[in-house]
Amino acid sequence: MEIISGSQNILARLPYPIVTIGNFDGIHRGHRSIFLRVAQRAREKNGTAVVLTFNPHPVKVLAPERCPHLLTSFKQKMRLIADCEIDYVVCETFDRRLARMPAADFAKSLLADRLHAREVMVGSGFAFGRKREGRVADLTTFGEQLGFSVHIIDPVKVGGEVVSSSRIRSLLNAGDVERAAELLGRPYSLSGPVVAGRQAGKQIGIPTANVRPEEDLAPPRGVYAVRVFFDGREHPGVVNVGFNPTFDGKHLSVEVHLLDFNRQIYGKEIDIRFIGRIRGEIAFPSTDALVRQIEQDIQTARTLLTEQNPR
Repeated sequence: MEIISGSQNILARLPYPIVTIGNFDGIHRGHRSIFLRVAQRAREKNGTAVVLTFNPHPVKVLAPERCPHLLTSFKQKMRLIADCEIDYVVCETFDRRLARMPAADFAKSLLADRLHAREVMVGSGFAFGRKREGRVADLTTFGEQLGFSVHIIDPVKVGGEVVSSSRIRSLLNAGDVERAAELLGRPYSLSGPVVAGRQAGKQIGIPTANVRPEEDLAPPRGVYAVRVFFDGREHPGVVNVGFNPTFDGKHLSVEVHLLDFNRQIYGKEIDIRFIGRIRGEIAFPSTDALVRQIEQDIQTARTLLTEQNPR
């Protein structure tokens, strides 16, 4: 998959582009359903599967105080899109100029003139252009005028519930990582480098890796059973997301203890996949009480990880 920064940088006309458009935060089951349809149609037409997306998130530009925490970093989003057989991601810079572009100009300038789209696939709730004035019916009309057809993809439901990024955020904010994983189609994950911490875990005989996440969103403070991936291998673990009140912590941290593992991994990029919530954050009266609880958490994590599907 090739990533193109800005539609103005498409240097050669792509063969029969099949295009989908959106922010695609989380790359959940609904997004992947669209991507796979785009890829399948592109193969049928000997064409090109294209995702048109935006960076930063539009709300970060238009109303930063209301911008949701994002489910995926840009780097993680690109990795997940690549898994869906997409040929090109065109990442358009979202700025005030683009925000003011009328829907008709969006369709002509980006889809027709630059991407030369032949077919466009979007969800039924798709909106585009200045103040989201353009709707699916408008896109269909513009397509008839500009030479591309429009296909509407029905929303994906899991257990009778429509899959959406906002619903997944709500589940994560409630600590329900299991249901969030069902809607995502995979465990929610945080990734980032292992950095130096306060060494509090090492001092009590339970060493932890302090992770600086790329993503904006972490589940609520508490302890979770996780699977950790780095160097091409999977490791079971238990992670604490919180302020470490027992040690008077003042900054939110993500600290993971890898089970049956004692190597140094500073500087490594790791991916933490949340399998199940164990408990909320607690301030303990003593270090001994904390150690006893962590030992219990580790046993609970082992049980959860054994019971859950390893994926």
